[in-house]
Amino acid sequence: MIRVLIVDDSATMRSLIAAVLRRDPEIEVVGQAGDPLEARQAIKDLNPDVITLDVEMPNMNGIEFLEKIMRLRPMPVVMVSTLTVRGAEATLTALELGAVDCIAKPSTGGVDGFGELPAKVKAAAQARVRARVAPAPAAAPPMLPRAPTGQVIAIGSSTGGVEALIAILGRFPANCPATVITQHMPASFTASFAARLDRLCPPRVEEASDGAPLEAGRVYIAPGGERHLEVVGGATLRCRLAAGEPVSGHRPSVDTLFRSVAKAAGPRAAGCILTGMGRDGAQGLLEMRRAGARTFGQDEATCVVYGMPRAAFEAGAVERQAPLERLAGELLNTPTQTASEAR
Repeated sequence: MIRVLIVDDSATMRSLIAAVLRRDPEIEVVGQAGDPLEARQAIKDLNPDVITLDVEMPNMNGIEFLEKIMRLRPMPVVMVSTLTVRGAEATLTALELGAVDCIAKPSTGGVDGFGELPAKVKAAAQARVRARVAPAPAAAPPMLPRAPTGQVIAIGSSTGGVEALIAILGRFPANCPATVITQHMPASFTASFAARLDRLCPPRVEEASDGAPLEAGRVYIAPGGERHLEVVGGATLRCRLAAGEPVSGHRPSVDTLFRSVAKAAGPRAAGCILTGMGRDGAQGLLEMRRAGARTFGQDEATCVVYGMPRAAFEAGAVERQAPLERLAGELLNTPTQTASEAR
């Protein structure tokens, strides 16, 4: 049984979250708190397995409280955020600080908007949560000897992916190969996430747009919501945002992205599956490997949740597993074919 503490200043919201979680027989709501001061005592008294934490609260906001939790008593936290730009920015900060996952508050009220919450809580209960350590400032990555032409790196991630992507892209040089990413994230958060990565990382990072050409030195983040990110074309590759049903339970789907890269780029590509719950990406990465791409997976020791990388490894899709701090080097040093060599 997973023991959950709900922290939110709204009694109505606490009741909604509790009602959703109590539907799942594997989850027990052991307590509720209206602000971080109450929550601190509840954590001591109840010793929950997972906390759901509101971003904006009185006395101390959720970000400040999360920072204290991750420094003093690291534990799995799922952030509950508003569907606003401010809420998205705060939630991304929380995910960088070590929150396992996030979910958006429903805009219309009612329990249906929290349908994914039990699964997120279960994933959080399995997560490896570590004490927060401030990273040492890193030197700018050196430029590659030449800007790769016609090559593409594809990355898929979910739970724990925000920290993982920052770690990888922070090691990419400004002239990295064109890179496409599907990260499972609420639709209202992906534009803010792309902007945040653009500020933190040497390459240019943007939310992918339909028809955008893939260029060296640019990273394209799949928009959350109603469409899948695909890569299409031949010698010249471009993004396509395609309508469709969820694939492997997700839209956008990592499987859809990887399959399109296998078809469009084949041996000109490198693929990487990062931390996350479930199986999304395993079959698509296998298709990339069969098409001649180099394929990598994050190792178990550095994953927040070793679900997606495990599924891909067990399916034979992962050529090599590596710890998070080595994956950027593996991807950048991978000898892929150029467009002219692949023809």
